[in-house]
Amino acid sequence: MEGAGAGAGFRKELVSRLLHLHFKDDKTKVSGDALQLMAELLKIFVVEAAVRGVRQAQAEDTLRVDVDQLEKVLPQLVGERGLRRQWRCPAGWP
Repeated sequence: MEGAGAGAGFRKELVSRLLHLHFKDDKTKVSGDALQLMAELLKIFVVEAAVRGVRQAQAEDTLRVDVDQLEKVLPQLVGERGLRRQWRCPAGWP
């Protein structure tokens, strides 16, 4: 993440590389706007995970957030069935 302030975020190059790791076609391109949107979503996800991790640590009377707290809040962030959950288009969408 760039910087340490409220405006910090993920570099477009990193987001692009992360996305391309999951594309089946190496020639797939991502627009600058899509990269910017994905970077913002990643930033929101990380901040939310940090906030929930702090709350979990406070509930456990722990002074530090570590992997244990993050593992407990991660299912809340990714959904009930975790990362294996598949998204389906709502009826009527292409």
